[in-house]
Amino acid sequence: MGLMKKFRDYFLEEDYEDYEEEYEALQPEEEAPPKTAGKANVVSLQSVQKSAKVVLAEPRVYAEAQEIADHLKSRRAVIVNLQRIQHEQAKRIVDFLSGTVYAIGGDIQQVGTKIFLCTPENVDVSGSISLDGEDDRPMKRW
Repeated sequence: MGLMKKFRDYFLEEDYEDYEEEYEALQPEEEAPPKTAGKANVVSLQSVQKSAKVVLAEPRVYAEAQEIADHLKSRRAVIVNLQRIQHEQAKRIVDFLSGTVYAIGGDIQQVGTKIFLCTPENVDVSGSISLDGEDDRPMKRW
């Protein structure tokens, strides 16, 4: 209030000190900010990911597919190299990972011969990789 009084005294010749008490009485009291009923705007620091991780996996047996799926469920992208595993087990792993990726809303892409990129829903992949000699060969599963 002191600053307003100085302005009034400087610009006006009349003495308004008598009205100052009335002015202050008419001013609404300052209210505390309203408290929110919940934690709607609160974000846990643990849920914020600081950096994305990409896991490289080279399974030797079918049983290791579950570990790869656990990485996907933890919202990590996984590059799976199936070059050192038998073809039939590699097919089973790809089928298992395809189901996992579908369940979490992610994506699976072949990026090389028996190399797959599995991504969860929070990872967007742009662009594509063409495999060597892809145009010359007839279409096959992989």
